[in-house]
Amino acid sequence: MSKPILLTGDTPTGKLHLGHWVGSVENRVKMQSEYDCFFLIANMHAFTTRWNNPDDIHTSVIDLMLDYLALGIDPAKSTLFLQSEIPAIAELTFLFSMLLSYHRVLRNPTLKDEIRDKGLGETYPFGFLLYPVGQVADILAFRPEVVPVGEDQIPHLEMAREVARRFNQVYCGVDPELPDTKQVENGGLFPIFTPKLGRVKRLVGLGAPNDNGQLVKMSKSLNNAIFFSDSNDDIKTKVMGMYTDPNRIRATDPGTVENNPLWIFHDAFNEDQQWVAESKALYRAGKIGDVPCKKKLIEVLVEFIAPIRQRREGYEQDIPAVINILKEGTAKANVTAEATLAMVKEHTKQNFFSREDALFSSILKNAPKPFASPDGLKQVSDLQKQLKDTKKPTRQSPSKTMDDRTPLNKT
Repeated sequence: MSKPILLTGDTPTGKLHLGHWVGSVENRVKMQSEYDCFFLIANMHAFTTRWNNPDDIHTSVIDLMLDYLALGIDPAKSTLFLQSEIPAIAELTFLFSMLLSYHRVLRNPTLKDEIRDKGLGETYPFGFLLYPVGQVADILAFRPEVVPVGEDQIPHLEMAREVARRFNQVYCGVDPELPDTKQVENGGLFPIFTPKLGRVKRLVGLGAPNDNGQLVKMSKSLNNAIFFSDSNDDIKTKVMGMYTDPNRIRATDPGTVENNPLWIFHDAFNEDQQWVAESKALYRAGKIGDVPCKKKLIEVLVEFIAPIRQRREGYEQDIPAVINILKEGTAKANVTAEATLAMVKEHTKQNFFSREDALFSSILKNAPKPFASPDGLKQVSDLQKQLKDTKKPTRQSPSKTMDDRTPLNKT
């Protein structure tokens, strides 16, 4: 009996941090044996805020793979794949954009939060507004039953669930009154998947609240994160400088535990919850200072991160092998995504001929189907090499002053 499908992923914006772990990655590692897992590296989404930094995005893809492997994502159990090499996703993005209104996309609160937190103002490209639709395609291309995410991604997931229902109703004849759990058995193509949140829905960063008095989530772009690649000294420096209770001048002053990153981190990562409970009481009573509590947190985080960092450094010694894992996973992911796309075309009455016939029949006559045979894949690879060897015009570097979007350089 086949396992239910799980799909989730990350935009490569840099190395993973503690917020990624408690928000989603921890669940992914635990669920690998129960589900047929697909983990996406959404490199095209990275261009929405770093369109003029392709080298940075390339590096971030490698960083993300290193972190995945070091954290326990097992290529023998799970499929790791690269978004840009799954052509079905781009095609589905275009179709799904017809099933969402412009105003529905703009109502997505996660978009508004990102625009505010990253200081994008009015300088973001149109692709930034399109990426939630692309995320719908990322998910539905694999027809998953569960999607583990952080809390901030729930609006994106609800949009994907809306599109799945609408497709099932418009193109598969599913009764709109049917509950989500009955959609597929009554002819729907897409399961209405279930989101799964991490044990910490939104881990705050190390810094002070924003102008609205709210603690902001951990993020590389906000310079408030602890990464799995951080050295022991880096961890110590960051924790000792983290924001705590601003009204506590002396260790003998009663401290506030609520909305205090120091205690949020202890709750999330310190397994000795008896120590946490007793120390919170002492902190509230002004009988323990910030420094000993921070030193305890440093011990906890170093013990957790050090072995992960060591595994990461090991994988870093053989980047070609890491890329090969990604390549093999992408080949497997293409099979699933292409199957979904074929069913979509059948339901939308656009299945005039196969993709293989359209792309390859005039070039590779009588060749085995490229997505079904190693020989076919080799012939396609040979053709790509021939095209690459053909003389091409010199490509100009991306302009750093392209119209009024230049401020995106800062993200």
